[in-house]
Amino acid sequence: MSELTIDEQYAAELKQSDIDHHVPTAGAMTNHILSNLMVAYVKLSQVKWYVKGPQSLALRTEYQQLIDQNVRQFAELGDLLLDENQKPSSTTAELTKYSMLEENGAFKYQSADELVAATIKDFDTENLFVDRAIKLAEKETRPALAAWLVAYRGSNNRNIRELQAYLGNEARTGLDEEDEDDD
Repeated sequence: MSELTIDEQYAAELKQSDIDHHVPTAGAMTNHILSNLMVAYVKLSQVKWYVKGPQSLALRTEYQQLIDQNVRQFAELGDLLLDENQKPSSTTAELTKYSMLEENGAFKYQSADELVAATIKDFDTENLFVDRAIKLAEKETRPALAAWLVAYRGSNNRNIRELQAYLGNEARTGLDEEDEDDD
């Protein structure tokens, strides 16, 4: 049996990655989270660079902290995926393909409140994937992955609450869908 070339190994990895992202596993779901972190980095940077208004200095400081946290989480999660014998996405093309957060070049023209609200929504969207990945990690008996994801969920919740406070809102204002059957 002959050894696979580097190109053949990478082609096989991409093929397996496509299969994995259509099968709900903790590794595949967590790779979506990794991809979302990459897009979130760009969006957080956009806010820091373009926010305007009376609170812009305070928001720039807050967003630098969010960027620093994001970079640390991205690195930790990539390493954790490797620890779990997974292959984290490692190119911009792969990361973009698997991200569920949306970019928009016009984002930079929004008001400070709109930028903060969009960031809150991104953290909340990310939590949908985190919740699913936690359940899958627990089902697959991956305690280290589940523990990291639970801590990450808590960090996202804190970020949501603090950004909501900037807008004068409670933590979950505008995020939880009202169930019409609750009446």
